Amino acid sequence: MVADGTVTRETFWQISHAGKILFYVLAAVAILIFVYGVYRRVARYTEGTDDWFDRLDDLPTRIVEATRITLSNRKLFDRDTAGGVMHAFIMWGFLTLLIGTTILAIDMDVYRPLTGLTGREQSFFVGDFYLSYSLVMDAMGLLFVVGVGVALYRRYAARKWRLRGKHTTVEDDLFVWTLFLLGVGGYLAEGVRILGTGFPAFETVSFVGWFVADVLALAGMSQSTAAAIYPAVWWSHSLLALAFVAAIPYSKPFHMLSSYANIVTRDEKAGARLPGIPADLDADTGAESIDDFSWKELLDQDACTKCGRCSAACPAESSGRNLDPRDVILDLKQYRERRDAGEAEAIDIVADGGESVVDAETMESCMACMACMDACPVDIEHLKSFTRMNRQLTDTGQVDSNVQDTFDNVMMMGNTFGDPPDERADWADELEFDITDAREEDVEYLWYVGDYPSYDERNKKVARSLAKLLERADVEYGILFEEEKYDGNDIRRLGEEFLYVDLAGQHVEQFEDVDPERIICTDPHSYNTFTNEYPEVDYEAFADEPLLDFEYDGEWNQDGEIEVLHWTQAVEELVDDGRLGLSGDELDYTVTYHDPCHLGRYNDEYEAPRELIRATGATLSEMPRNRNESFCCGGGGGGLWMDIDEETKPSEERMREALEDTDAGDAVEKFVVACPMCMTMYEDGRKTGGYEDDIEIVDVAELLVEAIESRPDPDAAAGATAAAD
Repeated sequence: MVADGTVTRETFWQISHAGKILFYVLAAVAILIFVYGVYRRVARYTEGTDDWFDRLDDLPTRIVEATRITLSNRKLFDRDTAGGVMHAFIMWGFLTLLIGTTILAIDMDVYRPLTGLTGREQSFFVGDFYLSYSLVMDAMGLLFVVGVGVALYRRYAARKWRLRGKHTTVEDDLFVWTLFLLGVGGYLAEGVRILGTGFPAFETVSFVGWFVADVLALAGMSQSTAAAIYPAVWWSHSLLALAFVAAIPYSKPFHMLSSYANIVTRDEKAGARLPGIPADLDADTGAESIDDFSWKELLDQDACTKCGRCSAACPAESSGRNLDPRDVILDLKQYRERRDAGEAEAIDIVADGGESVVDAETMESCMACMACMDACPVDIEHLKSFTRMNRQLTDTGQVDSNVQDTFDNVMMMGNTFGDPPDERADWADELEFDITDAREEDVEYLWYVGDYPSYDERNKKVARSLAKLLERADVEYGILFEEEKYDGNDIRRLGEEFLYVDLAGQHVEQFEDVDPERIICTDPHSYNTFTNEYPEVDYEAFADEPLLDFEYDGEWNQDGEIEVLHWTQAVEELVDDGRLGLSGDELDYTVTYHDPCHLGRYNDEYEAPRELIRATGATLSEMPRNRNESFCCGGGGGGLWMDIDEETKPSEERMREALEDTDAGDAVEKFVVACPMCMTMYEDGRKTGGYEDDIEIVDVAELLVEAIESRPDPDAAAGATAAAD
């Protein structure tokens, strides 16, 4: 220990030579069990299907970025600051203890033997290094114990609902209690050692261990007693630690490895873009069996920590729909593990009725809003697996009847309403000016109007408002008239991939013919699919398919040579250039704004609509759930076309939030949207929720037009002055 006055401690104090040998044997066994378990996990991933793109490209950069994300705990602070601090304490404490143990092993098992070969064994675990080591280990170990203590409080005292669910088992309890016992057991062993060695003065740097030793002494424990019981305390702590190491690949602690691997292999555009399908019509694109899932989807399942953040963020779960994104991922994992162990018969992965892993109603409940993915701290790509199961339902004809009607409408008429294509531009008939046909004249802006602004009466008003803005700004713009079709974004997320490819091919042919500098979209859903998905389609592979109505066989916009914008982004530039003549004091409304999922979470655009609202002079009062935490309107993922039984519609809940939870409260006069689907859903929610007399639903474009029209027309004023003269 310190018989020669050296500042250090004896690692195996009071442990016999046979005990040391036994410890090394058990440590070797634990490590072998650990390595074998990891091997089995990795081998299982290799049995999954290939993923649709290379997730290991530029691996060093991926590792560095994943390390930064993991060590910063950035995503764990989102939506739950206390949970983020708790996890940071646990993770940093655990890593420090792991590193400290590794340093000690290097000193004992590498450095000392190597220096012993020179005839004089040495140790770096002495003096100032030892004192610094002891101080850091005690401090970070304390954070670890505090963090685990908070976790125990949240799970058992506060009983946070999202920490429990159908997949909560004794394994979860064992995991958190084992961590707690490891932390406390380490301090107990340290305290007994300090007491047993007579309180060496330099050990005060181990302030927690010193405190434990003081408590034990005050409780009546003598130095000799401490020395006598130390081996039992040391062995109990060591055996628990070795058992924990051996158990990591076989139980919940494996998330410490799988979560990091999941972040390394993440797709930064996950959800915003989806995997394509092979051109071979006979290829399996769905989820007929668990073996159809890709290796990354299997890794997703293992990375889930059951934290329930996705459950808490999911608007479908909050609305009482039959969906909990955590349960879907864990249902798939549980079924896979039971199948691998030979404990389960083969059943359908997803089906409408009968025995299946996931029910069709669960998938119909998903709004494709990506709230679950945004909330997930380990980058699980829920929507990728959900779309795979939706494709299975579509391939087998097990889709909601209203959704099937929508598919039929798109196939026959090119739009989700089933209305004649030649009526697509009728919304413009009430305008006092003509809109350019982009097929006949060169334009700077190709305006993709979209289905709802073209055919839905309420959204036609929005289309006319946007046309007025573009006209007033004197930009060269045009539309495709009857050649415009539905963009395909949402039917793709419902599993109708082949029809989506057909729509994409037809559109890019039109885009190539028009060759605009920019494409602007009324609908964030269109903006997303044109920006993130059309460039990913392998048009050449499908060009010769007789069932598809396009011949385009090139790549489209992969380098972004055509700029795709949501209309708010384009008009914000026009406002900044002064082309709409706004002074910023036209309106005095108090309004709130709803972030559309496909504009916000999908594409990280939050400020353009807000800048336009402020440009009108209106006072913007933010709802508590805004930007990436925005609560979905309920229309995405086909929700607009389905009749779903739910406790409270998401749109009704959002109306309540606007009037009750914003800082302005019921002083909010207008609920502002920037998405045609949101407009439709919120107009419905305003009626069914009884809010018709309390608030008005308007689009940002309508607010801008009102601001512009509230100003005197300078030309008219000049004419009136001339007439008076």
